[in-house]
Amino acid sequence: MSLRYGMQLPVQSQSTLYAEAWEAAAGPDDLLEIARAADRAGFGYLAGCDHVGIPRRLAAAMSTVWYDPVATLAFLAAATERVRLLSHVAIVALRHPLLTAKQYATLDHLSGGRLVLGVGAGHVQEEFEALGVDFRGRGAVLDECLDALRAALGPEEFPEHHGKLYDFEGLGQRPRPAQDRVPVWVGGSSPAAVRRAALKGDGWLPQGDPRDRLPGQIARIRELREKAGARGPFTVGAIAEPLYVGTPRWEVGRRTLTGGPQELAESLRAYRAMGVHQIQVRFRSRSRSELTDQIAAFGAEVAPEL
Repeated sequence: MSLRYGMQLPVQSQSTLYAEAWEAAAGPDDLLEIARAADRAGFGYLAGCDHVGIPRRLAAAMSTVWYDPVATLAFLAAATERVRLLSHVAIVALRHPLLTAKQYATLDHLSGGRLVLGVGAGHVQEEFEALGVDFRGRGAVLDECLDALRAALGPEEFPEHHGKLYDFEGLGQRPRPAQDRVPVWVGGSSPAAVRRAALKGDGWLPQGDPRDRLPGQIARIRELREKAGARGPFTVGAIAEPLYVGTPRWEVGRRTLTGGPQELAESLRAYRAMGVHQIQVRFRSRSRSELTDQIAAFGAEVAPEL
């Protein structure tokens, strides 16, 4: 089975951990061209992050550039045909699940069923406090949000959920999602996040796990699902090292995987051997055109070898 591949969009989030210098001056036109390039190159998904506001104490490292994922993915849905649209990750505990369901069901409807809902617990305390949500109890809030979202994103026009935090019925929401079941991938690598992914998700999005840690995490997910009697498809993800297709003539960083298509594919196939189904890739680049060239080269030359 081939290893699927997707990418986190540049420009829409500009943390100093990964943003390239050219992204600071980029905008909607750049996002459109990058999305179209990924769609043409056979990428499985495009992903957008979620932060409502960044406190001053973190602004220097994280920046305050974080596009809204629903608005961004909907904007790109109209310019693409096949690529799926992933929230990586939506901090769903910040919002009432009926509001989240309305937004993402509409996105799925408008895109012809291309949504993958990636969710996570969040880590910026000030965001939670400003919105009146319990930060310390965010794990329990997320757990119930997932149950409520399963109902609210299901086939019923009048979804119903009765829990400790959220209670609703008799409120119709149309349009319904185009998909019979919207895939929910759970992000995070803590023991709680891994357990949540295994028991409540359709997939797992690790956050920063190096290669040598992934096999143990994947084994834990399998063990939890087996004990719980979980059935149905489950997508294991991984975030690959930064990539550059070919021989760079500039300093791309020592952690960056570089080389020809066969060399890169051989390295990336190691993820498949671990039990990973999809990898998220990020290319080093100095401009939009260099990035779209990298996307095209990966799709044409590396991906067929995966």
